[in-house]
Amino acid sequence: MRFQPIIVPGWKNSGPGHWQTLWEQSLPHAVRVPQQNWEHPDPHAWISTLAATIEGARWPALLIAHSLGCVAVAALPVPLRARIAGALLVAPADIERPGVHDDLARFAPVPRRPLGFQSVVVASDDDPCCALPRAREFAEDWGSRLVVLEGAGHINAESGLDAWPQGLKLYGALRRRAVWRIQPPARRIAPVAGYAPS
Repeated sequence: MRFQPIIVPGWKNSGPGHWQTLWEQSLPHAVRVPQQNWEHPDPHAWISTLAATIEGARWPALLIAHSLGCVAVAALPVPLRARIAGALLVAPADIERPGVHDDLARFAPVPRRPLGFQSVVVASDDDPCCALPRAREFAEDWGSRLVVLEGAGHINAESGLDAWPQGLKLYGALRRRAVWRIQPPARRIAPVAGYAPS
């Protein structure tokens, strides 16, 4: 079963040392959402471009989002859910926190409805962009599994993760669950006592 890995960076994009960039270079068929303005993102434009990337994918999409990209994923139109096999949502940005930059605040409020597809939220216990209790709320509202890292900051290039092998394992598990959901194994039917097929 093939999937389309779609890299969904956050504000200001992900640079050459970011794990998203390294994954884009290593995962087969991976593409990055081609946002036109990374410095001053417009919510409508960002979500529309993400939606168009998903609609143009050759196979069901596996979204790999970071920071503000997670908020964009949560804001996707409901009809697109059928085209998404799953999402890894890393360090979602709390765009409602006090003092948040105006370029992020314009995405508020954070969508709080169930995503409608399997997902994993990965949060850090010391993320300056999202307190852990808020990340827990997002995961619960979105219907996502929550994984908490210790001391990983905003889980970006400054966190010193390089290609982030632990994250790749989480992505691999998400992909395997997506295969099972689309192509579940055949159910084994136990024989009925006293019955022999003709």
